[in-house]
Amino acid sequence: MLLCSTLGYAEKDVFTPVVASLLASGVQPFPGTDGKQHVVYELVLTNANVTPAKLHRIEVLDANKPSQAVRVFEGNDLQSHLRTTGSSGVENTDIEFNGTRIFLVDLAIDSGMVPSRLLHRLTVSGGKMPSRAPETPVEMTYTAAPVELQSKLMTIGPPLKGKGWLAVNGCCKPGVHRATSIPVNGQIYFAQRYAIDYMLMDKSGHLVNGNAVDVHSYPGYGADVIAVADGKVVSSLNTLDDQVPGTLPDPKTITLENVDGNHVVMDLGNGVYAFYAHMQKGSVTVVPGAQVKRGQLLGKLGNTGNTSAPHLHFHLMNGPSVMGSSGVPYMIDSFTWIGEIPEEVFEKATGVEGDFSTAIAPTPNARHGQLPLDLAIVDFGGK
Repeated sequence: MLLCSTLGYAEKDVFTPVVASLLASGVQPFPGTDGKQHVVYELVLTNANVTPAKLHRIEVLDANKPSQAVRVFEGNDLQSHLRTTGSSGVENTDIEFNGTRIFLVDLAIDSGMVPSRLLHRLTVSGGKMPSRAPETPVEMTYTAAPVELQSKLMTIGPPLKGKGWLAVNGCCKPGVHRATSIPVNGQIYFAQRYAIDYMLMDKSGHLVNGNAVDVHSYPGYGADVIAVADGKVVSSLNTLDDQVPGTLPDPKTITLENVDGNHVVMDLGNGVYAFYAHMQKGSVTVVPGAQVKRGQLLGKLGNTGNTSAPHLHFHLMNGPSVMGSSGVPYMIDSFTWIGEIPEEVFEKATGVEGDFSTAIAPTPNARHGQLPLDLAIVDFGGK
């Protein structure tokens, strides 16, 4: 086994055919509604040897205690977290010469146990030495890609009011938001790393009542979308019509300008921006340059842009570009957790049709300083 120091540098030079690096800096642990601290980031893996390589295992280590693995990815778990640079899944863990893969890391760590630095131990089969022709692969293990964890985390208010908001497509398993990379302006970004699609559940546990192709059948349609903090509006759109629910729009009609429908981007200060998407046509109440206060009405929840059902898409990011920015984690200062839909139950539903009333917990409890995780049901208070 090839050993590295806790700083991530080898004690002596070794040849490492698969090279690894952190895609984006600024990795911040955040508290989720499961009581764990979550750490989310991506590694860029490239086979720099003419011999085809195969990944066998990636271990995430506490860099100060490299003998301790925080998490081990192998087998199907390893493959399910690998993506091409075009966001698609992979058929195996092989990496061809000059080939690049994106590895999605998601960690859930007990509170008080989060390391200050992480390191990665890769076990791969590949070329042992530089060569002009492919050779018989050799299995080797080495460490790479140290990660410094930052403690700074923004606290905001909720983007909506009322009871029964379901966090769809939330953090942190590979899914429609977490696993989608976007090549914009010469770089690959994960703008939706921590994005949530909020849908309103009625008192009977339904997300849709009546004709599923009618936007008015969705309890959340027309709900007030509000500012999560004081800030300044940097961009907005207010002219697009609602899509018909049930199917996504024709991909040929989607552009960088209309993909998010009617929306608002706000500068919250300290390099953090809030993004609200898919609002109703004509409902957006703010324009670029407007100063906004926390809780102020921004618009109404709709179904515009690349969407198949009325919802509010919300996330924070480190720049004003909706696509060309990195998603950043945050905490909501106060809300009530009222339940969680099991993943297998939600997946069995036809679209979003189904009775999810059994997911409501018998005893809701107040939460402070947490981020709602995927399929959590929360009450934001107010009407």
